[in-house]
Amino acid sequence: MDLRSSPLLTDLYQLTMLDGYFEAAMEETAVFEFFVRKLPDSRNFLMAAGLEQLIEFLENLQFTKEELQWLADSGRFRSDFVDYLAGLRFTGDVDAMLEGTLFFADEPILQVVAPLPQAQLIESRLINILHLQTMLVSKAARCMLAAPEGSLLVDFGMRRAHGADAALYAARASYLAGFAGTATVYAGPAFGIPLYGTMAHSFIQAHARETDAFETFARAQPDNVILLIDTYDTEAAAEKVVQLAPRLQADGIAIKGVRLDSGDLAEHARKVRKILDAGGLDQTVIFASGDIDEHKLADFENQSAPISGFGIGTRLDTSSDAPYLNCAYKLTEYAGQARRKRSEGKEMLPGRKQVFRHYDNGIMSSDTIAREGEEPGGEALLQPVMRGGKRVGRRPTLAESREHAARQLATLPAPLRGLGPASYPVHVSNALKELTEAVDRFVTDQARQ
Repeated sequence: MDLRSSPLLTDLYQLTMLDGYFEAAMEETAVFEFFVRKLPDSRNFLMAAGLEQLIEFLENLQFTKEELQWLADSGRFRSDFVDYLAGLRFTGDVDAMLEGTLFFADEPILQVVAPLPQAQLIESRLINILHLQTMLVSKAARCMLAAPEGSLLVDFGMRRAHGADAALYAARASYLAGFAGTATVYAGPAFGIPLYGTMAHSFIQAHARETDAFETFARAQPDNVILLIDTYDTEAAAEKVVQLAPRLQADGIAIKGVRLDSGDLAEHARKVRKILDAGGLDQTVIFASGDIDEHKLADFENQSAPISGFGIGTRLDTSSDAPYLNCAYKLTEYAGQARRKRSEGKEMLPGRKQVFRHYDNGIMSSDTIAREGEEPGGEALLQPVMRGGKRVGRRPTLAESREHAARQLATLPAPLRGLGPASYPVHVSNALKELTEAVDRFVTDQARQ
């Protein structure tokens, strides 16, 4: 089985519900939407990501013979239902915010219009795909905003990501947000993301002399000489780099940079900068890593630390301060009738919707969630991406989505760019409020019958 494309990568209740829909012949058109109920306390905004992987999944949705046989052998489902699943494909429509678009609580990021069984079956995997990259790209975007101007950010977090997919998609999401690249090699052939890497402390330790380790690495990788200098004594290692440089320069090898990975990075960077400059290595940059996040990046900016680039690892790839989003994929219409969930603390808006963004001198000023067909002015954020189960138009490149994300961040109001709490106005149109009241009256009347 191909895990990423298998429809069996789902919750059991999706299949048991489909069995019920099949029994009752419920195949009318349903509308579902994906949204985030509440932003994490540490987030002033979120950024959409994962749409490309979702479209690939939907376009290829199909049970294999082996999967159908497994379902039949499980004893849970009747043979006629398994036969029905054999012919199931996604034939619906999808409207979505493009990858890199900023959004806020309760705004539909994606809307699915399809026969009820199709729209239901995809729920678990859809959330799984969109949740991860949206969570990670939003963390990466905060790092981009907090980093010292002109600094280079690289994803360093594969080893502590929660599995292979998380590592790969962290590389993609961080690049989408504006990172220069990643240390995760597979992201190169998979997505064309630039790769960055230096060396580990074990390379230094494996050599009898630190200088020998530096020289061996430099001659093995003459175009990528970035030396890790904090294995033993950071400042002493910087002196060794200065002493080694002329011997390498004689063979046309330049030391591009040194990396710091422990201790007071800002203080070490100041001392190392002085040593490098005094030794004629004023063009050799300082790169830092080690539990760095947006808060540390802001501290480096405030301290004017002489660091040119940063490897952002664990705290990015696990989104350590906000490791999940309170997101949902819910039914908002079935068979032409608007529906809404009214569970305590989980109320939602009914019907088909559009989100409109308003600007003031090119800066985001407010959003309006409106009923489909309304025209409250502003930019419509939900765009057609699939019709009849097929992609609309050509697939955007990751570079194009990255440019869109950069334009989005450039429109962000100043209070939302900081790390402190800030709010953004999101309005609900009067027509949508009226629809909500009408749905509630209908539900109440039905309950009394």
